[in-house]
Amino acid sequence: MSNDETRESKAAVETGEAACPKRRRPVLVQMETSNLVPERDLGKMPVLQAEHLGIDFGGLTAVDDFNIAMGRTEISGLIGPNGAGKTTIFNLLTNVYRPTRGTILLDGYDTAGKNVVEVNKMGIARTFQNIRLFDKMTVEENVLVGLGNSMSTHLVTDVFRLPKHWRQEAEYHDRAMDLLGIFNMQGLARERAGNLPYGAQRRLEILRALATNPKVLLLDEPAAGMNPAETEELMGNIEKIRDDFRIAILLIEHDMSFVMGICEVIGVLDYGRIIAKGTPEEIQNDPKVIEAYLGKQGVK
Repeated sequence: MSNDETRESKAAVETGEAACPKRRRPVLVQMETSNLVPERDLGKMPVLQAEHLGIDFGGLTAVDDFNIAMGRTEISGLIGPNGAGKTTIFNLLTNVYRPTRGTILLDGYDTAGKNVVEVNKMGIARTFQNIRLFDKMTVEENVLVGLGNSMSTHLVTDVFRLPKHWRQEAEYHDRAMDLLGIFNMQGLARERAGNLPYGAQRRLEILRALATNPKVLLLDEPAAGMNPAETEELMGNIEKIRDDFRIAILLIEHDMSFVMGICEVIGVLDYGRIIAKGTPEEIQNDPKVIEAYLGKQGVK
């Protein structure tokens, strides 16, 4: 890493919040599990808990002793260098990978033995680092795919196009349009998803995940490829989603201004292990975090 890159990276970690308008920080409360949760979630069962979670690939330990207990309306971030294991944790939480050890509880229920679809129906939805939309389908049809979790259909009703079929079709159209309204995308409903600009595809993927009616929304680099204005708008919309849908949001992101500006609790991952956890202010002043990003030569 060049000296210029080192200085830029250090500045991103240390002053990430300065690039964003100040947002009012919630009061955080220490739990018995050593996790911080927003005061508004105190006394409520954590919506997502992972205890001593780990996975090995052959002789390589990719994630080791990962623990989290998320408040029901918490916005948390997971940061770390490339290859630290962040996306692997998302794959574990959604059962794309089966953990070598540890337990995952969603609303108090163990997700062990569930497949990806079952975990999604239990209440965990996600987006991906590499966008995975149905490119040839319309924007609205992509959202309707997400709404499939809550659709109740009957073969006779659908085959014979009975009145109930048309009522349901109108209902789900309205719900899809309401979701598209979160990002002001109603006018794009009939556009092919593959024709959308990159930033709009990112937003559509979030809406499709939200359409599955999750309790926990996992966002993998949601601000990637967005300009500063789009990123700032996304921050406001993520907070609106949290408030309107009363869900927890866990995100992975490399944009430090985005992370510091929106997350209430941040965990820092390095070589598959959490090396620091705390408020944005605590994280940006933690020497271990600077070292993980820059190496020892970058730490004064």
